[in-house]
Amino acid sequence: MIERPTRRWQREVATQEAAVAAGTMASGDTYAAQLWPAEFIAAVDAVLDAYEREVSTVNPAADEAVWAAVERVVLELNSADEEHGAIETGEREELAEYIDAVLTAAGVDVADLTSRRGLDRGELTDSWRDW
Repeated sequence: MIERPTRRWQREVATQEAAVAAGTMASGDTYAAQLWPAEFIAAVDAVLDAYEREVSTVNPAADEAVWAAVERVVLELNSADEEHGAIETGEREELAEYIDAVLTAAGVDVADLTSRRGLDRGELTDSWRDW
């Protein structure tokens, strides 16, 4: 499974904080904590935790249940973004890739799933995504 995007974001925040503390980076040069505030990361982690739990119990062949899980995670990420305004292009790509990877790890053939709705694999989250 791919790494959860929030782990990378947290690592970048910590790396920059450590560099400032070590004197190797000026505090004005940091960006990670502004892009990914702790509250935003916590909100996204909670959403992804629930999504992973749900997908782990879904029958990979049950299209409607799989689509319902995707819809739920996307709508909840919309809410997190609405509250924190932190999902930009890079985050959108990482989150969409992660949503796909969780399904794949659970045995869902995402290409087949999306094609049955006349979609490309990259359009998995598009129906509900505001971010």
